[in-house]
Amino acid sequence: MSAASTGNNFPKLHNAAWPGVVGKGSEGGEPFIALDTMLDLTAKAEVDGKKFDGVDLFLFAPHVDIDSTDDDLKRLADKVRAKNLVIGSVVAPVWPPTGGGSAMGSETERKQFVDQVRKGCRIAKKLRDLGIRPYGIVRIDSASGPGDWLKDPEGNQHKIAATFRQACDIAADHGERLAAEGEICWGGMHSWKRMVQLLELTNRPGTIGFQADMAHTLLYTLGYNAPEDRILPENWNWSDPAKLDNALATLTAALRPWTIDFHVAQNDATVKGSGSHDKTGRHCLPNDPDGKLKIAHHAGYWMRDSYGNPTKKFKHICWDGCMFPNDVMMKPQTWNDILRAMIDVRASHGWKE
Repeated sequence: MSAASTGNNFPKLHNAAWPGVVGKGSEGGEPFIALDTMLDLTAKAEVDGKKFDGVDLFLFAPHVDIDSTDDDLKRLADKVRAKNLVIGSVVAPVWPPTGGGSAMGSETERKQFVDQVRKGCRIAKKLRDLGIRPYGIVRIDSASGPGDWLKDPEGNQHKIAATFRQACDIAADHGERLAAEGEICWGGMHSWKRMVQLLELTNRPGTIGFQADMAHTLLYTLGYNAPEDRILPENWNWSDPAKLDNALATLTAALRPWTIDFHVAQNDATVKGSGSHDKTGRHCLPNDPDGKLKIAHHAGYWMRDSYGNPTKKFKHICWDGCMFPNDVMMKPQTWNDILRAMIDVRASHGWKE
């Protein structure tokens, strides 16, 4: 099936701007890549006449200040619109280094977490009101490490859920939904079973859901940071693709019902961290020879239900390539290759409206 033959126009195809910030800066060794540059690279990518439809944003300086004024946000909207793009999902800076606090921390820390969610939801709603954000969620996580979480697993899990419920109240007041991105670096979200438990404990299915990232969720099947919950056998050597498919079927059966936002990504099944970002799934280029995922094929486990029908649970999908080296990110071919992978995913599992 060729990418052009299906005529699918949904989900819309987005690029993440935050790889220009996450793991960069003084601690990361490489300088930030400006939002203007990320928008320009995204807007210029083109494959067979098809282009990216939009971007997902990190609400933190130097990209988008969490304390942006209404005038700042109008300028942002105008800038994105001028590139023929829209804005989709946004990331609230809930972590201690960015002004937030641990969702299982002290009363003060949890208040800081909730305050950052409030600011993020305000920006998200304003961008909707400005007509530049037709869909998308506000992304959060526990802002806590697995090591600290392990000191009191059940107590900490209930604390995170309580904090998430407060965040849900705020999101609902703004007409927004929250999505928790499962990564092995976030306490209480570091295993697929704990991620499901946390969503169930929070118990706000209309307001909070799961953001699935193909790179991070692959590590769930391998039991990084939660060997008791691994799905693939120990010392797995990737020799049997059917085993990987079966593992992803188990994983997605549990998390797909909660999934309201989706990141297309590639992973070589190793972990990486840089700057202040803890070790998590290593995002690879779509054509990386060490990549373990057949991107278009494995995206279907998240995008189709158990009967094989497109779930249509999200209006856009986003490419996430966190912590690529700057020289790779500055090459136009990088974004054309990524866009081609995204087009293939939509052709395989999208729909037409």
